Amino acid sequence: MPAKKAFPLRLDPALHAAIERLAAQDLRSVNAEVEMLLREALARRGVKVAVSEAPKRGRPPQKNRAEKE
Repeated sequence: MPAKKAFPLRLDPALHAAIERLAAQDLRSVNAEVEMLLREALARRGVKVAVSEAPKRGRPPQKNRAEKE
């Protein structure tokens, strides 16, 4: 999966504070809240955005011991 695109975003402090409060209520980071709000706004306008496949977490599966030897 490609890494998420990073870019600087300048927000009015009052807007940032409101997003921060929403994020805290939903137990999300501010970044995740902004992403969710953007997806909701796009959906309301009829724009479909595919959800990227999440990276696999945890350790990779171990090979058989016979294969290691």
